[in-house]
Amino acid sequence: NKINDGYLTGMGVTAIWISQPVENITSVVNYSGVNNTSYHGYWPRDFKKTNAAFGSFTDFQNLISTAHANNIKVIIDFAPNHTSPASSSQPSFAENGALYDNGTLLGNYTNDSKGLFHHKGGTDFSTIEDGIYRNLYDLADINQNNNTIDKYFKEAIDLWLGLGVDGIRFDAVKHMPFGWQKSLASSMYSSNHPVFTFGEWFLGPDKTSPDNVKFANNSGMNLLDFAYAQEVREVLKDKSETMTDLNSVLESTASSYNYIHNMVTFIDNHDMDRFQAAGSSTRPTEQALALTLTSRGVPAIYYGTEQYMTGVGDPNNRAMMTGFNTNTTAYKLIKALAPLRKSNPALAYGTTTQRWVNNDVYIYERKFGNSVALVAINRNTSTPYPITNLLSSLPAGNYTDVLGGLLNGNSISVGSGGSVTNFTLAAGGTAVWQSTAPASTPSVANVGPTMGKPGNTVTIDGQGFGSSAGTVYFGTTAVTGSNIVSWEDSEIKVKIPNVAAGKTTVKVTTASSATSNAFSNFNVLTADQVTVRFKVNNATTSLGSNVYLVGNVAELGAWSASGAIGPMYNVVEETYPTWYYDVSVPAGTPLQFKLIKSNGATVTWEGG
Repeated sequence: NKINDGYLTGMGVTAIWISQPVENITSVVNYSGVNNTSYHGYWPRDFKKTNAAFGSFTDFQNLISTAHANNIKVIIDFAPNHTSPASSSQPSFAENGALYDNGTLLGNYTNDSKGLFHHKGGTDFSTIEDGIYRNLYDLADINQNNNTIDKYFKEAIDLWLGLGVDGIRFDAVKHMPFGWQKSLASSMYSSNHPVFTFGEWFLGPDKTSPDNVKFANNSGMNLLDFAYAQEVREVLKDKSETMTDLNSVLESTASSYNYIHNMVTFIDNHDMDRFQAAGSSTRPTEQALALTLTSRGVPAIYYGTEQYMTGVGDPNNRAMMTGFNTNTTAYKLIKALAPLRKSNPALAYGTTTQRWVNNDVYIYERKFGNSVALVAINRNTSTPYPITNLLSSLPAGNYTDVLGGLLNGNSISVGSGGSVTNFTLAAGGTAVWQSTAPASTPSVANVGPTMGKPGNTVTIDGQGFGSSAGTVYFGTTAVTGSNIVSWEDSEIKVKIPNVAAGKTTVKVTTASSATSNAFSNFNVLTADQVTVRFKVNNATTSLGSNVYLVGNVAELGAWSASGAIGPMYNVVEETYPTWYYDVSVPAGTPLQFKLIKSNGATVTWEGG
């Protein structure tokens, strides 16, 4: 209804991300005298049926059709980490974590003779291993390495994608075997459904995680950008950090994540307190939205933020919409900036350069090819700031604020060398100035998915490709003819050629022989992926050393210690000195492998 009446399209929304639509339990679960139900959709029982409270498959198909008719994509949430609350000692608790396959019971949490679940108790979140192989709270933790489970989820994903789903957000990726998730992504991309995928890996304020970065760079899935979200909340919501700190986070994440433009940015979600605090000024929310809509990444807006909804804790942060007012400043702000991400590629794919910063003011530039956007934000609502010696890449001329002064922004004048005439940025002011120009050379901005096997179709986004097909190169291997599925000036669809597995570059040569920049770190897989548990007994180590796996195929590091898989685990499923790890490897492929011990400085290879 809100698509048809123009509320979403009027705001410039191009995709909607809905709660997990699969069938959930209907039991009322009592915790310490408080009744709870799975209104949220995260207590699934059958991933091949719909949540009856949401509607039928016909209703879902109507949603897809309506969205697509209005140029809106549909992203579903999907939570294959667990089923529902269960108790090892009380089989009658709730639904005992029961899992069904299109109405047929696969098994329960107790008397789990098929090994569908992990039975190691609840996680204490102390280590990655503990979080993967123990229950998340009391939710029955699914054993994804079980062959029945693996087949079931790949079928379920294919079912939903077959209905026309455009993207999937995976819940709790931190709590599932990374090897299995890579094989799941490979399965999706190989089934003619190369959709955009992103996972939830929660990071608290000021927290970083090498495992988080490694997942984003190697799993074939993208991630929600919690580092960005937490920093924006500290800088604009809580004022506990400065604009200089924000710039540092943007620079460090751009350096850490290989596919920074695919990170999904946000300022609040269903697991956080609402960004807007009750009784507080709305300007921080508006500035956070402006920042998110002009920053690198894929911006996601939590429902109701545009209506300044408030709420602390679950379920208050998940309340019903308070209204659909199209005249709020936040709604108008989104309406002005969302379309700009389509018309100006600098906002979708550009580099980010800090141009002027102090504790309260952040001015940054986005640039891609000949397109530029310059953004200024003053978080101090009582103090205006004189801006001097500001340089930009904007061509000489006069520029009005894209927001039309909605957040007290001003116009600027730019000289021939990019020097901006001195001006005063108003208290609480935010302005966006921009310029677009045709591409003078071909430029590759993004390749998606970022992983695939030969024969899979990927999409190359950018500009200046021309209207006639040229050549795409994966490394030095040329792709022409029928392996180029489609060719437009800003988008090419191409099949991955038979090229050596591993990370490679992708570049474009136009029909007029102009060559683009190279997109780095595209991950070519050897073949379809399956998950295998590697285990080694009696591998004793000294303090500080860990055991890793390395082998002959790219998925095992191609005999390079720097690409080795691990560190392997030795606490939950197996205990020291036995080590184990679940690894995504190419199916039907002879594997050679060795174990190595490493403490970072010294590597000891297994003999023989």
